[in-house]
Amino acid sequence: MSGNMQDNKKSTGKTNPSASLSRLFLSFFKIGAFTFGGGWAMISIIEREIVDKYHWIEKDEFLDLLAIAQSLPGILAVNIATSVGDKLRGTKGSIVASLGTILPSFLIILAIAIFLTPDMIKSNRVISSIFMGIRPAVVALIIAPVITSAKAAKLTWKTVWIPLLVALLISIDAGFISNPILYIVLGGVGGWLLWWLPRRAASRKEK
Repeated sequence: MSGNMQDNKKSTGKTNPSASLSRLFLSFFKIGAFTFGGGWAMISIIEREIVDKYHWIEKDEFLDLLAIAQSLPGILAVNIATSVGDKLRGTKGSIVASLGTILPSFLIILAIAIFLTPDMIKSNRVISSIFMGIRPAVVALIIAPVITSAKAAKLTWKTVWIPLLVALLISIDAGFISNPILYIVLGGVGGWLLWWLPRRAASRKEK
């Protein structure tokens, strides 16, 4: 009985001794320092660090937190860091993880603003070459979590047309039809209906 209780506590992550606040901060600080391309590029690095390296949470839990982070307003990178931090260490963990994610970008931008100008960056062949080399890697980092999310969503050839159609409509400049908010709302309503209609039918049969 005591062994089961310990396993349950470990699975929550909040009592995992390896998920200390200092290590949580350093992990997300490293993630924030080496992430180029925005939140989507960060997801693969977070998954490797949190799920594969430290085993703080399971992959299914990480994908659930990712879905929540995507649904919330704000920056995806900060949302996912806050969600993972809260899962592991509660409120303190969410604050520490968020700070670790934000600080590297803040410090780098601050250093650039103090010591460099846009003209200096454009005219510097070394810096330009570095960014040109980073671009293909960023594309790969963005594609990887898209594939992982598609697998987690259990997309098949019968349903893959939905995200493809939405992506096409968003990319076309067609007024309200191209508004991403429309498809977020439609997706939420559709998911709720898929959950509610079978239960309504089941309750009617019982009556």
